[in-house]
Amino acid sequence: MITVNPDGKIMVRRCLVTLRPFRLFVLGIGFFSLCFLMTSLGGQFSARRPGDSPFTVRTEVMGGPESRGVLRKMSDLLELMVKRMDTLARLENSSELHRAASDRHFPVDRLPPGAGLMERIQAIAQNVSDIAVKVDQILRHSLLLHGKVSEGRRDQCEAPNDPKFPDCSGKVEWMRARWTSDPCYAFFGVDGTECSFLVYLSEVEWFCPPLPWRNQTATQRARKPLPKVQAVFRSNLSHLLELMGSGKESLIFMKKRTKRLTAQWALAAQRLAQKLGGARRDQKQVLVHIGFLTEESGDVFSPRVLKGGPLGEMVQWADILAALYVLGHGLRVTVSLKELQSNLGAPPGRGSCPLATPLPFDLVYTDYHGLQHMKRYMGLSFRKYRCRIRVIDTFGTEPAYNHEEYATLHGYRTNWGYWNLNPKQFMTMFPHTPDNSFMGFVSEELNETEKQLIKGGKASNMAVVYGKEASIWKLQGKEKFLSILNKYMEIHGTVYYESQRPPEVPAFVKNHGLLPQPEFQQLLRKAKLFIGFGFPYEGPAPLEAIANGCVFLQSRFSPPHSSLNHEFFRGKPTSREVFSQHPYAESFIGKPHVWTVDYNNSEELEAAIKTIVRTQVDPYLPYEYTCEGMLERVHAYIQHQEFCAAPGPARPGARAPESPFILAPNATHLKWARNASLAPGAWPPAHSLRAWLAAAGRACTDACLDHGLICEPSFFPFLNSQDAFQTLQVPCDGTESEMNHLYPAFAQPGQECFLQKEPLLFSCAGSSSKYRRLCPCRDFRKGQVALCQDCL
Repeated sequence: MITVNPDGKIMVRRCLVTLRPFRLFVLGIGFFSLCFLMTSLGGQFSARRPGDSPFTVRTEVMGGPESRGVLRKMSDLLELMVKRMDTLARLENSSELHRAASDRHFPVDRLPPGAGLMERIQAIAQNVSDIAVKVDQILRHSLLLHGKVSEGRRDQCEAPNDPKFPDCSGKVEWMRARWTSDPCYAFFGVDGTECSFLVYLSEVEWFCPPLPWRNQTATQRARKPLPKVQAVFRSNLSHLLELMGSGKESLIFMKKRTKRLTAQWALAAQRLAQKLGGARRDQKQVLVHIGFLTEESGDVFSPRVLKGGPLGEMVQWADILAALYVLGHGLRVTVSLKELQSNLGAPPGRGSCPLATPLPFDLVYTDYHGLQHMKRYMGLSFRKYRCRIRVIDTFGTEPAYNHEEYATLHGYRTNWGYWNLNPKQFMTMFPHTPDNSFMGFVSEELNETEKQLIKGGKASNMAVVYGKEASIWKLQGKEKFLSILNKYMEIHGTVYYESQRPPEVPAFVKNHGLLPQPEFQQLLRKAKLFIGFGFPYEGPAPLEAIANGCVFLQSRFSPPHSSLNHEFFRGKPTSREVFSQHPYAESFIGKPHVWTVDYNNSEELEAAIKTIVRTQVDPYLPYEYTCEGMLERVHAYIQHQEFCAAPGPARPGARAPESPFILAPNATHLKWARNASLAPGAWPPAHSLRAWLAAAGRACTDACLDHGLICEPSFFPFLNSQDAFQTLQVPCDGTESEMNHLYPAFAQPGQECFLQKEPLLFSCAGSSSKYRRLCPCRDFRKGQVALCQDCL
């Protein structure tokens, strides 16, 4: 603090008055210097980002350490000068100081001499002037150097005529006309010069050869992979609940479900850890982007959570997040495009450029909406990293719809599909077709005590209808069906309503309104029967009902529902025919837990109801829908599914010496020879292969099920050869290779064999009366159709 005594008050006042011109002088010098620097540098330093690539000669020179050091020094001195001016201003405007100077006595020797203070200010001004001169010298030197370098490299900034890069000239022309169309090009240093075009097209993209005058060591420096960390099972899910976020009703529902199942996930992790026996599992970095919950995709589900809307997708996503987290993998969760762009490391702009840095995630779980989002932000990097993506696809995507060219040429093009992924990258809610990976979800598992209590508390005459939205009760002929049921059972509903009872629900139905999940579970534990009206298709509720000791009664569809005759399936990338509301329950569970009848046949319906009333069933849950079953399945996928470096399939017609097979003793099918070496990298293991020639018009999915096996599309490459047909003693008069999702196959009449030309079209689905398909099958673990006996 500056102090004065009465004897020096005149000196102080004079000093303050005298300092005003100096203050203005110094501020003028600072302002002039700042303007000079900004004008000379053209804003280069202020606009430069720490991670920008030095693509132009000018930025290379002007971004040098000498000029940056001068600027830092000037900035520090200007800041000091401003602080001094602030001190002087407070000193001048302080009435208390003037009053103290007139009323009290202070030692004169405590006041800094006015001359010394002015000398300091003058020194600051001189330093600023010196800096301006220094920067001017740097600028002159830089401009001179820039001119020489530009003259020396001007002839090297022309598109080279290199046959290895045939698209280079065309890309340069495109950049010349359109480089301002997306801000991402400027982000990577493109400034409209030919040099910047070539640097971008050779170092960021790959359309031009490397420029000889560029520092190739810097451009080729790749990020070192992080050291591998062992994944450790987790039992505390509190951090996962934080990762899931908040603010949406859908997220609140998912978090409540995860919290409710925490104990079961922990017990399942303990059991799987014992089964694996301490085998090393590398921790994966996983991004989960739930595209259908983003505002940009409409997020139609969140507003309907509290109004009886479908919850199947949210049930599945909640369980996927829990499984990944419990298995010990690193997790990021996004439900907005802003979060996605940040996590991907995408450059700003409209998605025309590749990612600025390598993708930091080993796996990405998303949906069809998320695929669109990722392609938008990843630009050219999408093609490179799409092998890491896993698409949660409720109803599945068959290979004929997935292959873009084939789908377009043969009428399989829909609003979905056509992404040219490995079909196994699509993960379904139920095992619809083995072409895709069965992801599934979980249902709450009961212990033995709970099962006994449920069996003792069942009401033999109580039925609950599957349908929380009033529109589901508009089923044609439901009145006749419900009147028959009402003769034997008391009917309950859980239909959402706000103020008055929905008119679609008959008066004799006891409607509880929309129930929270725990209360709905209690209702199922009392009920004898759970009834499906035909919609929604393949939801989780029937499995929950069966797990709580209910019998599930559903309608048989005749003709079967498909994209050809039902609006719901129209546009979905599958030709699958659905013969009931819940095909999985019908085929994999069946009686006495599941009854599928013709609702239009009153006699058949009434007979089924009478039998169900007399039948007592135990709670039942398939192993693959328990927490342990899902953990086991997801673990196997993460450890063994590799779509980025998978070995290529055998060429059509070529004999693969590493994968021989022999004819079974009964001469009905092929199997792997015992003395044959295993195909390296094959998963499932090749020795589980069994191959049949299906009947004409029979899909491989059904042909394998006929023998108690599962079709395995990853085995198709081993069968895609003349040798396979010869070993099966098929009389091929000729062999051709074509793109067709039904190949390999044998055509009758004509005695001609056909091999697959496009690996992405290998498909278990699909049939034709013209062909007998050659079908690869495998065994499976009890209660776990997704995995073979030796797949874990």
